[in-house]
Amino acid sequence: MAYKSDVFALAEHGTTIRKEIAAGATTFLTMAYILAVNPGMLGSIGNGMTPGAVFTATALASAIATLLMAFLANLPIALAPGMGLNAFFTYTVVFGMGYSWQTALAAVFVEGIIFVILSIINVREAIIGAIPSTLKKAVAAGIGLFIALIGLENAKIVVSSPATLVTLGAFSNKEALLGIIGLALIAFLYVRKIPGSILAGILITTLIGIPLGVTKFPENWTLVSLPAAPLFFKFDFTELFTFNFFAVLFTFLFVDIFDTIGTLVGVTTQGGLIDKDGFIPRGKQALLSDAIGTLAGAALGTSTVTSYVESAAGVAAGGKTGLTALTAGVLFLAALVLSPLFLLIPGAATAPALIFVGFMMMSSISGINFTDPTEGIPAFITIIAMPFFYSIGDGIAFGIIAYTLLKLVSGKFKDVSVLTYILCVVFIARFCIKG
Repeated sequence: MAYKSDVFALAEHGTTIRKEIAAGATTFLTMAYILAVNPGMLGSIGNGMTPGAVFTATALASAIATLLMAFLANLPIALAPGMGLNAFFTYTVVFGMGYSWQTALAAVFVEGIIFVILSIINVREAIIGAIPSTLKKAVAAGIGLFIALIGLENAKIVVSSPATLVTLGAFSNKEALLGIIGLALIAFLYVRKIPGSILAGILITTLIGIPLGVTKFPENWTLVSLPAAPLFFKFDFTELFTFNFFAVLFTFLFVDIFDTIGTLVGVTTQGGLIDKDGFIPRGKQALLSDAIGTLAGAALGTSTVTSYVESAAGVAAGGKTGLTALTAGVLFLAALVLSPLFLLIPGAATAPALIFVGFMMMSSISGINFTDPTEGIPAFITIIAMPFFYSIGDGIAFGIIAYTLLKLVSGKFKDVSVLTYILCVVFIARFCIKG
């Protein structure tokens, strides 16, 4: 199909180039932490997997997948190696189970192949369609709370507590103080209807962090540096047909499928991009972009690439099309040589953006019918499960189980699609096996 002169249909989506670029920059800045976290995590494995190589792989894989999302799906979604999946790769598969990182990469690569197949035959798109409308709205709200919690943690406004699990951090902590200042600043700019308020808030907060000592310039700091070579096609398939390899593969597959679906549903619902029938436009292309991104990431030497919930920050800043993703993808490429500059922005400066986006995503809760317990209870479970279990995928799973069972016991079994029943059984089996 030939593109129109307006490749991203900006006028049709009621947006502008300026808004889209600002939104893409906002998305990138809220997820740029992965460029520091992923190399630190996977790089700790050693034995040839160095932080420099992982940094290059992370930036390249994120750029490839995000650019695919821009041009194939025209959606404002950015992708990168997933948090949680990289921890599973490092601490469970390599350190815990004793596999080499080459074997772990092989599992990610095979997972990517399966993703591509499932995307082509519309299985993953059908799963999105099977999620009831009520739960789609609940997913958006749940993700809002989830990313707000991530922001509160990143700024150390919320900290762990042996007595109460979590508690309020100390305001004497300069990161917490900067996070509060940044949140107040973004709220002020937003109320005053300042264009690009979230991005402006991140940048101003970064500057405020300099005298506070939170934004730090390393010794011998330079603006640019050449990237290290990634780990091209370093696979070990010798364990391919073992049970443990299958268990690792299934975990990568399951978590990525439902985290990706949850992110796509939540972010597109927040942006008003879901159609009247509850489907994501060009959902197949979006899922295919995700799948190819995983293949590219494994080939370059990093863990599973997935759609990022932080994309909601860009949507909240006005992003509606693939131009938002294109901007984020280009910035990932720029990060290859400008890593000292991008890594200068502290987590406490991007955290307020995540907290504020959490507030904006809660608006979807107004569309949930809480007067009907068979609709309201599953929605409530979905919303609270995501932050409390620290998992988008588990939130969807418990929501679908509750929705299906409550519809059955209330005699409203016709409200549930066949695929939703199947998903319910699969989720119950998964939790039984997990124990």
